[in-house]
Amino acid sequence: MSVLPDPGVSRAVLIGTSRYDHLEQLPAVSNNLTALTDLLSGPLSLRLPTSHVTVVENPADPGTVMEPLRQAAAEATDTLLVYYAGHGLIDAQDTLVLTLPHTQPDHVETSLNYDWLRQILLNSRAQRHVVILDCCYSGLALGRMSATPELADQAAVEGTFLLAASAETRTALAPVGEPHTAFTGALLDILRHGIPGGPPLLDLNSIYRHLRTTLEAQARPIPQARNRNSGAQMALGRNHADLPAAPVTATVGPEPDRRPWPDPFSIRTVTGFLTHLADVRRASGLTQQEVSRRSAGQISTGTISKLINRDTLPTTWGTTAAYLTACGVPEDQIQQWHDTWQELRRNPAAAQKAPIDAPDGGTAPAAPGKTRRRFSALWRRRDH
Repeated sequence: MSVLPDPGVSRAVLIGTSRYDHLEQLPAVSNNLTALTDLLSGPLSLRLPTSHVTVVENPADPGTVMEPLRQAAAEATDTLLVYYAGHGLIDAQDTLVLTLPHTQPDHVETSLNYDWLRQILLNSRAQRHVVILDCCYSGLALGRMSATPELADQAAVEGTFLLAASAETRTALAPVGEPHTAFTGALLDILRHGIPGGPPLLDLNSIYRHLRTTLEAQARPIPQARNRNSGAQMALGRNHADLPAAPVTATVGPEPDRRPWPDPFSIRTVTGFLTHLADVRRASGLTQQEVSRRSAGQISTGTISKLINRDTLPTTWGTTAAYLTACGVPEDQIQQWHDTWQELRRNPAAAQKAPIDAPDGGTAPAAPGKTRRRFSALWRRRDH
């Protein structure tokens, strides 16, 4: 069954190189990072807190990538998503390397060896890993973002779903004049608009199939995918082409309710509880006014707004129960929501918005209102 990660204990690291000293420039990569960051933090995708999305843009050296990646791997216990866009190379040992601004094709030390990144993923506490590689083996055709068929196999990590751009056609993957690379542009379109006729949740397998169909129809490079264990069932958001445009009346009789209700059993944190609570109304197809009306006066629109936009766990259950009932959530699922709410109340540590390993081995909550962390070439030169 497809599942959305709990944003409170999930992390994303977005890495991209758009400026090069010795390779062709890829300005669209910078746009990729901005758009993907906004989506992952917004209502159209995973709704990650902005402090849980780390951007590493034009890193000065491999260490500039490894340090924030290692930190995210230590913090994430649900899902860790790693994205890279830029030129890719295959070194003399047939190993995938990710290029940086100062990369020289004949100087392996100027690139980031994927095996280093892969080792961090293998040691991560996260239950699920998503790796998205919009990169190339650019030694064959400088300026084309291409890849050998073995790229995805090299990058595979047990417990990971890997999406990798491939270029077995002559079409460039970074089309001149377009704001995004072809692969990431198509991915962004799916997250923004959904898949017509697709499943309620945009699981990775469905995303891959639609990417492949779309890009092949455009005569563009066809992506690859590798799945380990149940990684393909993880979703990157709700299918916005599938959400009801009007309230859906619950069926009467043996026919089950097929609305894409959020799964309360996937919730581990207060952030996840509140995020999924807001998603309930979207799944119902109801406006806040309609939810209030269906509650028979138990909750006002103002109360609903406060409930789904708060940042602490509700101290009493009544308002949440009335909200779920008015949205049309089945009674057995409301009980599951209640069980989750009680579990978060019983375990204050689990109720933290973002439990993070502190240097002394304890835990420390994420700083409220912390903005997105952006690492660049200046990140490691802040003392100069």
